Amino acid sequence: MNFSLHPTLETDTHPLFVNADCHLLLHKYATLPWLILVPHTRETELHALEIPEAEKVLERCRKVSAWIQAFFDCPKVNFASIGNLVPQMHLHMVGRKPGDACWPKPVWGHLTESSTYAETLLAQIRGEVAPILDSIS
Repeated sequence: MNFSLHPTLETDTHPLFVNADCHLLLHKYATLPWLILVPHTRETELHALEIPEAEKVLERCRKVSAWIQAFFDCPKVNFASIGNLVPQMHLHMVGRKPGDACWPKPVWGHLTESSTYAETLLAQIRGEVAPILDSIS
């Protein structure tokens, strides 16, 4: 399957990991740890995936969410598949903790700060998440 990332996702994120099955992206704003998994599929809805593919996607999200909790010390990870404006399946995993920039509101429509990631931190994040996703075949 020929796969290309939606232009909005390309613009708004840092690529962390790409293989034949998915992209893992990091939202450019470092205000909150916000990772986005983009499965390489033509389906736009998670429930439309065949069970084996859905299980693989959810296993990736499960492992990335656990990593977000540990790496960023977040007691909660919000998980969403919205896609109202980006008609390509993509799954949001957002680390949350009391006192964060949007707490306790949802991030959508409430994220106003726009700090960015340092290149050294980006490299560290890439180095840590790649083996996690590489281990899922």
